[in-house]
Amino acid sequence: MYQSVYTMIEEKKKYIAPGGWFAMEYPAVWSEFEDSTDAFLFYNPDKWTGNFRISAFRNEKPNKKEIHYGDNAYNVELKENKSAEYVKIGKYDCAYSAEAFEEEGKQYITHIWITGKENTLLECTFTTLFDSNKEDAEDIIASIDVRSQDRKYPPEIIPVRLSEIYKIDDAFEKISSMVKEELSKDFQGSEEDLQKIQLALERNEPSTKKNEIWINVGIVVCCILASEIDGFEWQTLIDGNREDPVLVYNKSRAVIDPLKLIWSKVKHGEKWNVTQIYEEIITSLE
Repeated sequence: MYQSVYTMIEEKKKYIAPGGWFAMEYPAVWSEFEDSTDAFLFYNPDKWTGNFRISAFRNEKPNKKEIHYGDNAYNVELKENKSAEYVKIGKYDCAYSAEAFEEEGKQYITHIWITGKENTLLECTFTTLFDSNKEDAEDIIASIDVRSQDRKYPPEIIPVRLSEIYKIDDAFEKISSMVKEELSKDFQGSEEDLQKIQLALERNEPSTKKNEIWINVGIVVCCILASEIDGFEWQTLIDGNREDPVLVYNKSRAVIDPLKLIWSKVKHGEKWNVTQIYEEIITSLE
């Protein structure tokens, strides 16, 4: 049974970093945005109050001297950065510093916190107007849970991350291209395209030993569901090494897992039909 973050208070969203290195809570009115490879960026797209970035660095196989790589991060920063000062945020000892700058005639400030736990170092920054407070960023830092490599965490469903949005877009593009190449027909991502997917798969005859194309079909079936029926929302499933998009029906909290729609049948040698699977999902929601 998946644990859902919908039980959380509405003012917060939960984020679990790719690889499960850490989890945190951030304001519900904020969203994740694309940033550099090593950082995760969050801010309010409707009323900007600042950019919060978090980067994590982990020593995967620390020796005895390095096992407290994250625990000692703030001490190292305090020694190397003379402008840094010690602060305590929640359970974390942090080295805090700030850098002011001007851009297009406005004064800004970037707040910087270096902290960590065990073998994971965290660098958090919050860039905002110079006279604005930094409480939102401090609340996020206080909520961070650095996850242990040795512990198995229960499956969770969290608000959809950028990494899963990219998977959805990539799957749609690949199935659309397959249909166009095999049938020379347009693909709009509507119910009438279900039969096109079926026919294209029959002509393409993809390997039944590789799961990528079958999972992509499952994702596209979910895309069509979401576009045709109100009440669906993409979320991210975190389950051990699995970090995949799933579709959640808000009225019943039913979870539609693209992995299980087509691939689970193909790998067991069962008969399947894309349109029939789609119709079975709709019937199960009634």
